[in-house]
Amino acid sequence: MENSLSENVYKERKTNREEDIRGPYFRDQTAIIHSLPFRRLKNKTQVFFAPENDHICTRIEHVLHVSTISATICKGLGLDVELAQAIALGHDLGHAPFGHSGEKILDRLNKENGGFVHELHGLRIVDKLTRYGNGLNLTYGVRDGIVSHYGEEFTQSIDPSREKKNLAELTERGSPPSTYEGCVVRMSDKIAYFGRDIEDAIKAELIQEEDIPEEVRAELGTKNGEIIDVFVKDLIEWSGKNREIGFSPRKFETMQSLRDFNYSKIYDHERLQQYSRHAEVILNLLFEHLLGLMDEFGRNYDQYLRSSIPLDRRFGDYLRGLDDFYGVKEPFDPKQIALDYIAGMTDKYSLKAAEEVIFPDPIKFDNVES
Repeated sequence: MENSLSENVYKERKTNREEDIRGPYFRDQTAIIHSLPFRRLKNKTQVFFAPENDHICTRIEHVLHVSTISATICKGLGLDVELAQAIALGHDLGHAPFGHSGEKILDRLNKENGGFVHELHGLRIVDKLTRYGNGLNLTYGVRDGIVSHYGEEFTQSIDPSREKKNLAELTERGSPPSTYEGCVVRMSDKIAYFGRDIEDAIKAELIQEEDIPEEVRAELGTKNGEIIDVFVKDLIEWSGKNREIGFSPRKFETMQSLRDFNYSKIYDHERLQQYSRHAEVILNLLFEHLLGLMDEFGRNYDQYLRSSIPLDRRFGDYLRGLDDFYGVKEPFDPKQIALDYIAGMTDKYSLKAAEEVIFPDPIKFDNVES
């Protein structure tokens, strides 16, 4: 399998820089891993909100699963492992707190301004928001894979785009990746979460193992490792024969049955829906609060620092750090700024921030009467 564009296109950076011993794609991996948005993934929801159990999957574990699955498939197909792993490590940097529920909430809050799509926001993070508005300067191949991963779409197979895209002009999710490696990550995203989410749902007592449809158990097994193994081997075999990335018709049909089960018994479970409603209250509160702050203080950062609410002071520091970006490289748009700040929060931080808004620091009286 060979990608249709030249290697120079895939290795192109927005700002030219001399490559080093790591090579372009491994260098991108290190840039992503050392970034603050990547670190925050450890406290962002995969499915279960702010879990106290350390063995429940969070967003960072999911990303690592996608990376290793993608690497295995690429080895089986003779593709570039380092490119696939870089895409996989960065593919969920744009996720909001509280997982897909948080994404839907932010999308509603910003509907008149283009909504919120985590794939597009992931590109915004690596291109613009990190490093005080300078971005990570990743290669085109990795940036393309991040913005094109769309893990919620279900198709049997996918073929790479034959044309170079202007990634900055994308306004909707779903465009096919420009590389086979990007297609592998897109499929690995699905492989990674089905079995893992079942394991966590059993621990949370939402389902029992025997609830899994009999035909799915017979075809895939019930353990996460078994499910991954079956899908990975099937994808390598079918893709190698058909010159595009996909599953055999039989395994894809089983995957659809597994998807339907997961949605009906896990993702749409009433207990998770209750948490979604709590998340909506929290994110609505924070969004309106930040808009009110910017309406009152604008770019007068010292005013934020005088607030009795710790969140306000931290937000003022955030704005000061990005002063050359907001209002210079981009217009000072309060809704976009609030969206950027909230989307970068972890579950824990958003809970803490909401608590600070509701219960600000008490007034301190130093003079104690005797």
